[in-house]
Parts: sequence; structure tokens; C-alpha cells
Amino acid sequence: MNEKTTSDILNMSVHQLAKLIQKKKISSYEVVSAFIKRIEVVNPRLNAVVLFRPEEALKEAKKADEDLSHGKSSGVLHGIPCTIKDSFDTEGIVTTGGTLGRSNFVPKKNATVVQRLKDAGVIIMGKTNTPEFTMGFLTDNMVFGKTKNPYDLNRTPGGSSGGAAAIVAAGGSPFDIGTDTGGSIRYPAHCCGITGIKPTTGRVPRTGHIIAYQGISQSLTQVGPLAKNVEDINLLLNIISGVDNVDPYIYPVPLQDHSKVDLKKLRLAFFVDNGLVRPSDDVFRTIKKNVDIIAVAGFNINEDIPKGIEETATFRPYLRTGDWMKRMLDQYGTTKTMLDYNLPNPPTSEYAALVEKIDNYRSNMLSFWSKYDVLICPVSPLPAPVLDVKWEVPPYFSYLTAFNTTGWPSIVIRGGTSAEGLPIGIQIVAPPWREDICLSVAKFLEGELGPWKNDMMIDRG
Repeated sequence: MNEKTTSDILNMSVHQLAKLIQKKKISSYEVVSAFIKRIEVVNPRLNAVVLFRPEEALKEAKKADEDLSHGKSSGVLHGIPCTIKDSFDTEGIVTTGGTLGRSNFVPKKNATVVQRLKDAGVIIMGKTNTPEFTMGFLTDNMVFGKTKNPYDLNRTPGGSSGGAAAIVAAGGSPFDIGTDTGGSIRYPAHCCGITGIKPTTGRVPRTGHIIAYQGISQSLTQVGPLAKNVEDINLLLNIISGVDNVDPYIYPVPLQDHSKVDLKKLRLAFFVDNGLVRPSDDVFRTIKKNVDIIAVAGFNINEDIPKGIEETATFRPYLRTGDWMKRMLDQYGTTKTMLDYNLPNPPTSEYAALVEKIDNYRSNMLSFWSKYDVLICPVSPLPAPVLDVKWEVPPYFSYLTAFNTTGWPSIVIRGGTSAEGLPIGIQIVAPPWREDICLSVAKFLEGELGPWKNDMMIDRG
């Protein structure tokens, strides 16, 4: 395989690679080899792939090619390699969840989303880094250490799907699967300049994830793909969605076809400042640039903001009580941790009042969709911060947690670039179960902004 072919493979979409493999114009072995070589080049500097299985992946690729030569295809992703966030159980592959108590834990069964991908034909090259129990906006833990951003090795890729976003952005994997409890898919997508979606609450099963369905907290955590373009996100979301008859909070609501959305009939809204933390000038300009693109295209867009959205930062992390954290650590036998488990345990009356407040917030926010079909806003006030940044979490991530709390679907695409050359994402939000609207608007903007490009520091010497 010549160097040009290798470069072409790394820049192709999942769609393109899958078609070429099915038509036998390229082999799975060639594709897997190219991505493995890329991981070997970039990962020593990124620390994104923390459990690497190149030999096994290449054997599986050979088997995929042999099967195809005999007319046997596993599915739409036959022979396609990927990486998986280390918080998902993977049969026969160590799954730590970033916690020391699971350093050598080998699951006997795949998480639901992993099994669905395997059934579609994927080959897992390795697992990607996550903060302990996925609880953090910086990807660091006591098992594997810090993951770095391919645009600037002194900066974070975000978290908690930071390893996933970093390796996809660096061209080491066509896609990864992440989770989002408070922005953990969308924030890394923003920091690393790729695309990621948090689906509607109840869309994708959490079965086999280190944080699955734990009472009222279940509504926050969603599973979604990270990739370089919107079409791949749509393909992957269709594969992993739907009831598994295990996760009790997943509903049989079909995904609608994003290609059938009439953009000119949509009522779009946008805001730049949620009143809690004002975005940087670069973020401000990025949102405005994308709004102008929409307006010039003749779509109906107005500046507006859901009433009460600023309340989200006042919701104390109501699920991360001291007892909850301690139960997690005890469950996996972790005795040494970076997490703060000396958190308060509020009295029942206070907890009940907070839950009522959150329900009222969700109800009030729903009224916004009587006027609009789409909301465009920042992902974060700033581009990717330095690795050891210290900040007050609630307001800085309120642009993200607002939609974990409502359970609405939201997708992030790269919308621009900061003065330092860092990617800046924009967030596209839609009403519950309308991922098709998110995807349609994102695809339009992606077409106007141009395809993903490699402008990372890691490839500039």
C-alpha cells in the first residue's frame, strides 16, 4: 500500500470505506493496517488509545476479507475498524472505566452498543481513555494518566470522551462511541474539531456502561457516536439506537430520516450568551458566522433564548452525593481515587425539592419548542483549555448541561477556528426525538463550511 493510499484511507468517511470494502476495491486488512499505523505514530504523544490490540484486529480483518470473498458479509460496517471508550464493556478486552479497581477487569459480555456494532461487522482496534467513571471534563485517571489534544499537546481534548475525540481527530480511528452526562461527547467534539451527538434521553441503551441506569440520574447519561462528518454520525446512530429489553428507560421511538427535513420550513433560533459566562470573542464570532450562513441561505432564524436556561448552573450535581460516589468505588474495589467522594448527602426534603425544581425547569423549557424547531448556541465559552486548568465547573459547562437536564438531542460540529488555531464547535439542539432535525441542519452547515480537514499541530512537526 503506497503512502498516498494510506493518507486517502485515513481521510475517508466510514460510508466511503464501507462501500469500498463491500465492492472489494480495498481490503479490510489494508484499512485496519492504515489506522493501526496511524495510532502507532500519534498515540505516544496523545495517550488516547490506552488498550491497543493491533495483532488481534489484523487477524479479524483477514477473517473479514476471507468471509467477503465467500459472499459472507456481517453487515453495513463489515471490516470497518474503530475504537471504543473504555467505559463500555468489551468481551475479552480489559475495560477499566478509568478506575484502579477495574485495572484488570475483562468483561464476559459486550455492552449493548458494542454488540450492535460487532453485529454490523466492526473490528475493535482498542479502547480510549476516560476520566474515572466518566466523571470529568479533563481526561485523566490513575490507571492511564492524561490524554492530550492533537491541536495543541499542552491542552486537553476535553472529557469525558476525550480519548475518543482525540484519536478520531488525529486520524487514528474512523469513529468512536462516547457517553454524555454533562457534555462528555459534545465538549470533546468541540475541543478536537470533530462531530458528536448526544441523542434524546431514552434513545440508546446504556447496558454495559460503567454508569448505566441508576434511578433519577439515568436521564442525564446518553450514548452517542463521534466521527468526522454528519453522515457517519447518522449511520452509526441508526445502528446503536433502539430498545434492548434490558435498559428500562429506552423507548421504541423510530429515528426519522434527516434527508426528509425541509430546512426552509424550520423555525430557527440562536443565542450567544446564556447570561452565566460570556463566550470569548472567537466563540462569539463563530456563532455569528454560522447564523449569517443560515440567514443568507434564506432560512428563518431569530435571536432568542429559552426562558430559564440559566437555572441549569444552579442545580448542584444532585446525583454525585458522597454516598453515591462511595458506592461506585466500593462496587469496583477502588481504594485510591482522584474523585472527591466527601460530598454532602442532602436530607430527603432538600433532595425532593431539588428534583421538583428540575422537573419544573424541564417543563418550562419545553415551551420554547412552541415557537421554534431548532436552537443554535455555543458549546463552551472557550476553546480547549490547558491540561491542568482550574475553574468553577457549573457555569462554564452550563451551555452543555442545560440539554442533559432537559434530555433534548444536540449535535456539535466544528464551526470555526480560534486565533490560536484551535477548533470551535457550534451546538445544534432540537426537540425531543428530533435528531433528524439536528442532523439536517448540521449537514447543511457542514456543506457550507467545507469538509473536515487536518490542521493539527501534531502533524506540523
